[in-house]
Amino acid sequence: MDIIKAVEAKQLKDNPENFNIGDTVKVYYKIVEGATERVQVYEGLVIAKNNSGISRTFTVRKISFNAVGVERIFPLHSDRIEKIEVSRLGKVRRAKLYYIRERVGKKAKVKELIRKKAQ
Repeated sequence: MDIIKAVEAKQLKDNPENFNIGDTVKVYYKIVEGATERVQVYEGLVIAKNNSGISRTFTVRKISFNAVGVERIFPLHSDRIEKIEVSRLGKVRRAKLYYIRERVGKKAKVKELIRKKAQ
């Protein structure tokens, strides 16, 4: 078991988790197409996190063309994730926001969390 933990410790990122559930994030994800590599930005609402060590994942939901919801699950410690940028903080009272799937339009929005400036 110590060997497994040692291998996992090498693959863990330093501090990748700078977001919470309900936040709107931009995930910069590397995509390999043949010999070329490009970065694709995926922006959406974080609706879930699954915590289990090296295989920690988070689910991002965005509204695509013709108001179709698209969800994508990203592994948090993946080498393909270049960076995760928080664009909007959300104020939620749930750990999983699966109820957003049934909502349409303005009802599918999450209230914005306004942080007070330190004085």
